[in-house]
Amino acid sequence: MNIYTQEQIIRSLDLRAAAALIEEGFIAYAQGKVQMPPVQSLHFPTSNGDCCVKSAWILGEENFSIRLSAGFYDNPGKGLSSNDGLTLIFSALTGQPVAMLRDGGWLTSMRTALAGQIVARVMAPSHVTGIGVIGTGEQARMQLEQLLPVTNCRQLTVFGRNPQGLMRFLKFAEYLGFDVTATKVAKEVANNSNLIITATPSHDAILASEWINPGTHITAIGADGFGKQELDVRLVARADVIVVDSVKQCSQYGEISGALKSGLIDESRLVALGSLLSGEVLGRQNDSQITVADLTGLGVQDAQIAKCALVSCANQYSASSGGLKR
Repeated sequence: MNIYTQEQIIRSLDLRAAAALIEEGFIAYAQGKVQMPPVQSLHFPTSNGDCCVKSAWILGEENFSIRLSAGFYDNPGKGLSSNDGLTLIFSALTGQPVAMLRDGGWLTSMRTALAGQIVARVMAPSHVTGIGVIGTGEQARMQLEQLLPVTNCRQLTVFGRNPQGLMRFLKFAEYLGFDVTATKVAKEVANNSNLIITATPSHDAILASEWINPGTHITAIGADGFGKQELDVRLVARADVIVVDSVKQCSQYGEISGALKSGLIDESRLVALGSLLSGEVLGRQNDSQITVADLTGLGVQDAQIAKCALVSCANQYSASSGGLKR
């Protein structure tokens, strides 16, 4: 079994190829061509952490993957990354282990950021006048970076509660070429932006419905587990188009679940991202519509980016000079 490190994976991964594979994965999932068992979740309230295990196999693929991803949100104060994890890849022909990707959580973060890029490409208004980011952590930074190929807009408003985190994000965004307004008032993000990314582990709504301007698109990333919420349920209900990575997952948790349980929307309003990407259904139809995408994270995304990482690493590193053999 080959073992590849985070450094090797980051150095070799082809992001364009990864985005294309993730898009194919969303489509395959929507078409019922993916085996994806329910997510296994563990929660650690005393240490502000959680861990999930996601697995997936696309019909006809030679390999399947099992992904372990941990998020411990007080870690930055301890000098540690808030995310960690690894992927195990097995043969779907023999069951034998093929590789371990010891990416330290980077692959999960990147596949989420690339999903945000994919969504922005198909759902953002035709003219982005301002980008808004709710959150200042690693995922917020990666989401912003992956928007660069999608839009020429460089006007950014970022919301954060931690002054140090806000300043770090501001410097990062300025380095990328953005004209940045940093704020502790979430309403300012809504006022200044028509493309908004929310990427926090919040358990309370941050964005209110009445703040959002017509024509705004929101990609909600953070509510990837039970109890998490970043959007007012009335905002979800107000949206003209509601896109989800998984109808089943988003009905159980995430931004959509609260609106469903409150009776403000019904499941018939939910559009599967894979169906939108394949052209089977329509998404945004004009620039006055409010659109929301709820991304809770799918095992098929992990499988697809792991496939890309495995190919990229195998092409760049031999067993003797890069990968470790077991």
